[in-house]
Amino acid sequence: MAVQLSNLEHLPNYQITERLDVVYGSTVRSKHVGKDLFAGLKNIVGGELTAYTELLEESRQEAIDRMIVKAEALGADAVVGLRFSTSSIAQGASELFVYGTAVKAVPVSQQFQNPPSDNHYPSGQTPHPQAQTAPDDLPRFNPFG
Repeated sequence: MAVQLSNLEHLPNYQITERLDVVYGSTVRSKHVGKDLFAGLKNIVGGELTAYTELLEESRQEAIDRMIVKAEALGADAVVGLRFSTSSIAQGASELFVYGTAVKAVPVSQQFQNPPSDNHYPSGQTPHPQAQTAPDDLPRFNPFG
């Protein structure tokens, strides 16, 4: 199974069984002089700065890939609580940083998805409504402690 990513503190349809560690990935990128010149001209007439959009997309993917390598090294099934951060390192250079909590997770069993039939209860009785636990009602794993 590939490492799944979630910006939520849980993974839908999965039960988190173990918190492993915080994992992260980062990349530092600088602007290209030629692209920067073109972007300066584009500022005059307006519009999307596609060179910067592409640079950010590449940076995000590289940072995510580096984080996933660290999560896989821990044996993680997923990374939850995924967040991005940026910072200026030097004039014209910025860091893109991604981090989250590596966890072990298992799919929620079918018993939670299919309610029991009435023939399991004597005299046609049905269970108390709170006796059935749906996946959304399970206690959530807090990756922060």
